[in-house]
Amino acid sequence: MRNAGDLDAAIALTRFGLGARPGELADIAADPRGWLEAQVRPQGAPNPPGTFTSSAGRMEQLLAYQRESGEVRQARRATGSDAAMSDSAAGDAPLNDPAAQAAFDARRDSRRALTLDTAQAFLARARLAATTESGFAELWALFWANVFTVSATKFQSGVFMGQYEREAIRPHVFGRFEDLAVAAEQHPAMLLYLDQVRSTGPNSQAGRRREAGLNENLAREALELHTVGADGGYTQADVTEFARALTGWSVPAAPDQGMGQRQGRGQAGARRAARTGEPAGSGFVFRSVLHEPGDRTVMGRRHGAGGVEQGEAILRDLANRPQTARRMAHRIAAHFVADQPPPALVARLGQAWTGSGGDLAVVARALIAAPDAWEPRAVKVKTPYEFVISTHRALGTSPERIEPLRQALLQMGQPMFAAPSPEGWPDTAEDWAGPDALVKRLNWAKAVGERSAASDPDAVAAAALGPRLGDRARQMIARAESRSEAMTLFLLSPEFQRR
Repeated sequence: MRNAGDLDAAIALTRFGLGARPGELADIAADPRGWLEAQVRPQGAPNPPGTFTSSAGRMEQLLAYQRESGEVRQARRATGSDAAMSDSAAGDAPLNDPAAQAAFDARRDSRRALTLDTAQAFLARARLAATTESGFAELWALFWANVFTVSATKFQSGVFMGQYEREAIRPHVFGRFEDLAVAAEQHPAMLLYLDQVRSTGPNSQAGRRREAGLNENLAREALELHTVGADGGYTQADVTEFARALTGWSVPAAPDQGMGQRQGRGQAGARRAARTGEPAGSGFVFRSVLHEPGDRTVMGRRHGAGGVEQGEAILRDLANRPQTARRMAHRIAAHFVADQPPPALVARLGQAWTGSGGDLAVVARALIAAPDAWEPRAVKVKTPYEFVISTHRALGTSPERIEPLRQALLQMGQPMFAAPSPEGWPDTAEDWAGPDALVKRLNWAKAVGERSAASDPDAVAAAALGPRLGDRARQMIARAESRSEAMTLFLLSPEFQRR
């Protein structure tokens, strides 16, 4: 006879985490809540193991690529090729001039290296998710990465995706929300994705010298998506004022500020860092020459004139607004428990948020302690990524090559690192359980079933779901005509498709 600990262990692993690996249900059955709480650590969520390029190093690679792209364009002009050809399409046609061909080859190799490294970062993240003993910390980190979405749909931000998650998201997911917000908004990935690097205060030192203007993308998304929400009470005037405060937030070399020109080194580089306020080795700089001078008032609160601290102060104020607490409490509950979460759960999380000043460790513990979060019935449909990762966990495997992983996610509608908009990946059954989506999941599940080395699908299903595996699904798996069919039926069972 199964006891309550067995069911709670299954819920802890499959709802709060990314699925059970063989033997895990028994490992945590004595104290499922304690297992979850032990993952709430001050240092944040674990990073994928291995050595990776930092944002500063990646910026150097991107600058080299931009410089080589400029050389390709110059070579094409010199040889009479199409001078208007875009950077992304700067030609697959061979060049007659050896120097021009060398420039083209260097540019192609740089782009290939950048995209390959980003793909390998995704593979490392997927391997971590498939093998980690801290499934809740991993799912919690993925949730916050989706709140502060950056997407590889834009090349320049896409090459920083691995760095963004490792440097800005994971270290802060159990700290203060305001610190997470500042780290995310100031990371090069976000600044490039939302075109903040192109924003210039009209009355700034640079703005008075040339035609330049505000870009409101970062300010708007920070208000609408990252803090108070579209119904949070802000106006267009607040967006504009916030955008003015954010002018000067940039990267070591922005596309319209000399990216493509290698930055000076040595003493000149040190002088530049001091002038811009660039911390050593950071991917973020504050360019005072671009900053719009003056006081700012956002959502009724006045902020005195200043430099980088003005935008930070506004962002921290927004992060601590009651509207932000209510919105994020609802979003957490909707992600972990149900598309339409219990109001009592949302209220509980909101109280934890407000009472702790946005301490995400306190909020995570409140989620773990909430009775509503332990409802036995699974209703949240897994995203394609969660489906793939939980399959690997059930089988005791991990992704070994990037291409099969890339193709699987692309076919099921969640291409790697490529959320369709700043709103991030959708998070409801309506988005992921349509007829076409289910057919694609079926096709992938059949392929997995045919390749799987598991000799006993019944045992795999029992180890992955425990008491959450219903009698009907158990019988269908047991009565399957072949091992591969049994595995397919397990992977497509409602119990496995939901968490």
